[in-house]
Amino acid sequence: MQLALKLRPESNTTLQNQLFAAIREQILQGKLKAGAVMPATRVLGEQLSVSRNTVVLTYERLVAEGYLESRPTIGTFVTSALPENALFFKRLSDSGSGFADQDAGERLTARHPILFQGRAQKVVNPNQHKLSADFWVGRPDPHSFPLKSWRRRLLHQLATAGANLTTYNDPGGIWELRKAIADHLGPARGIMATPEQIVIVSGSQGALNLVARLLVNKGTNVVIECPSYQGAAFLFESFGANLIPVRVDKHGLNTKKLPRERADLIFVTPSHQYPMGATLPLHRRVELLDWAWETGAYVLEDDYDSDFRYQGSPLSALFGLDQHGCVIYMGTFSKSIGPGIRLGYLVLPHDLVEPARTAKALLDNGHAWLDQVTLADFISSGSYARHLRRIRHTYWKRRDCLVDALQQHFGDVRLTGAEGGMHIVWHLPNNLPTAIEVQTIAEKAGVGVYALEAGAAICLHGNECSQRALIFGYSSLTESTIQKGITLLSEALKAST
Repeated sequence: MQLALKLRPESNTTLQNQLFAAIREQILQGKLKAGAVMPATRVLGEQLSVSRNTVVLTYERLVAEGYLESRPTIGTFVTSALPENALFFKRLSDSGSGFADQDAGERLTARHPILFQGRAQKVVNPNQHKLSADFWVGRPDPHSFPLKSWRRRLLHQLATAGANLTTYNDPGGIWELRKAIADHLGPARGIMATPEQIVIVSGSQGALNLVARLLVNKGTNVVIECPSYQGAAFLFESFGANLIPVRVDKHGLNTKKLPRERADLIFVTPSHQYPMGATLPLHRRVELLDWAWETGAYVLEDDYDSDFRYQGSPLSALFGLDQHGCVIYMGTFSKSIGPGIRLGYLVLPHDLVEPARTAKALLDNGHAWLDQVTLADFISSGSYARHLRRIRHTYWKRRDCLVDALQQHFGDVRLTGAEGGMHIVWHLPNNLPTAIEVQTIAEKAGVGVYALEAGAAICLHGNECSQRALIFGYSSLTESTIQKGITLLSEALKAST
């Protein structure tokens, strides 16, 4: 480790005293933490172009005064118990101009206000390890990740990387991955796009942030489904957007209720509406595209779990139906492979390609090359298609298991979203408590089931749309765990009445 120290040979102060003062200051300011290992005396001497003896004498003085401690045959370390005068100095330094009793939050506000304002969506369930069965939403099967195939491809790419690990690559994504995605989307989603129209991002939230950076600021009119995905609503809200909710029904977004005033962007989940699960029928898709063309709005199509369709063939994506360049298509590999690789993509109309590539370069200069090239190989080899077929069959069986278990314990249940995706919604009958009450009862019994707003959804028309709806994710649970969870839920609800 090199220390950020600078000595002045021309100074009247000896080099030893300068070095002592410089190291002592770094310790007092917290730049050198308690227990941190110090550089070897020879190494530090070479770095500062001073004799080793100067460093040795400095270290000895710092040890004598209690700032460093020496451990024979191991090294020299910052002491774990600083002298009282050092702690006093640190308090003064931390408090700013010596006002030790001033609240830290007040000091920060006095210096400069925090410009960001936003709410965090619910992505992780903090109680998941305490539950016997956790029906959390959007979580892939932990055993489904193609570990052997991924490891083999990753090691091959490492061995043949050349300069790719030490140079910057295209901020929009490497060509191989964009080409593989374009080839996949044609037959899978009816999207005819060139690799140039694709930008690689860090999952769906990265896509939302990039689109918001392009199209949203204070006062922008953004239409969202109601209920909708928290991560999108909170993101647009943080940019100062004016959110316009449009209710969904059993067929998804009610296009007859779309606003007729000027709208700039609409966020939709047509393949498997989040959270209610409906699939937007063709005539509504056409009506939505006509509305977007008439009002000048862009349509942001989130196709987050369209790979999982269990009944009938999936409808073509909105992007594939669009004739006017209105649609921005958003896809992710977080659901089909795993959120740990943090890879997703946008397919953009031609007029947004260059602005999006420029914004991406300014945001992060592109995603990691190794992850991208491994995924590109995984897709282009046909392994991704085989992986999808395998896990689609697994999730189908788990969906059937969940539906059967609910029917066995609760009779003729009303469900939505069962045609595809990774979750279903149970619309509670009147003889059961509200969704949030059922969630509380279930949690005490060791079962995680979720009212909409606890499951990363939001209803901007108030909570009436979420009072009687429970969301069940099933993709990460085995069939035996699903059966056990619903049995425990049934017993807990019977015991509560």
